[in-house]
Amino acid sequence: MSADLPTESYDVVVVGGGPAGQTAALYSTRLGHRTALVDRGGGRAAMMQEVHNLIGTREETSGNELLGVGKEQLEEYGCDLHRDVIASCNRAGDDDDRIALEGNSAVYETDAVVLATGFNDVRPDPPLPRTGRGLHYCLHCDAHMFVDKPVYVMGHAESTAHVAGIMLNFTDDVDILTRGHEPEWSDDTATMLDDHPIDVIHADVSGVQNGEDGWLKALEFEDGTTREYKGGFAMYGSEYNNGLARELGCDLNDDGTVDVGDHGETSVDGVYAVGDVTPGHNQLPIALADGAKAGISIHFALREFPRTPEALREAGPVRDEEVPGIPDELLEQAVDFHTYGDE
Repeated sequence: MSADLPTESYDVVVVGGGPAGQTAALYSTRLGHRTALVDRGGGRAAMMQEVHNLIGTREETSGNELLGVGKEQLEEYGCDLHRDVIASCNRAGDDDDRIALEGNSAVYETDAVVLATGFNDVRPDPPLPRTGRGLHYCLHCDAHMFVDKPVYVMGHAESTAHVAGIMLNFTDDVDILTRGHEPEWSDDTATMLDDHPIDVIHADVSGVQNGEDGWLKALEFEDGTTREYKGGFAMYGSEYNNGLARELGCDLNDDGTVDVGDHGETSVDGVYAVGDVTPGHNQLPIALADGAKAGISIHFALREFPRTPEALREAGPVRDEEVPGIPDELLEQAVDFHTYGDE
């Protein structure tokens, strides 16, 4: 750890400012724990031009707007926000119970860390449609947008054929674009494709045509053909941001996701993982639930009261001046936040 960096001390540090990370930080802060959210900026949620499948949030809300409101809420409740990149992490000095996260601006020491570091979609080679205006990555988010519209699925693996088959539930015009790659799907999958109205186009994409509104209009191919599409999905896999989890010794799954329990707990005490870096559907509502469950689980682990019989035998009965257990700065902020109708 660098001796030149200041040290910030917290009960909980959340790494990653997407929906899962923000929700974990919200619960941790409101449940009375000194919490910091360390966010490098960007991320998949920030790129969303419209938010789908989130009750209470209108479609015209962008990902940036959603996350911006979340950060405002966190600050109102007393969570510290840091724009920083965590470069390394380990146990804090001689204290095996504390974790030290070294960023570019500070070292963050904490009792519990939540990894909400997500993943990056593997992008195909250009030429490509604009992301969100013809190029999409989330089937369950965006399939509804293409009801009765011509759609492509770009890729050459099993997942490509699987998604193409699913899209037949929404439209009768589905193409697979292998872009010159040899298909890697099984013989059974090839038979499935033969028995469904899905065209497999092997010629690579040579150009993109957009309409006046910026949406994809058509793709041009090296064989001289042009096909009209409203949009489609790229299926080239994911690169999980699991470096911090590896450094802390967390168990990983074969696909690179962090292995977690029902409440985001990893194989390492005090380390939790939530959202897209964990297994499951990559959906906003699921990310919110992941963050909430982790925040509540951390509260059970960190809260001071009621004290255990062992602690009471060692320290004696809890004195009036020791309660409430919420830190003074969060107590004052909570009192100011809630007027309860008082003058």
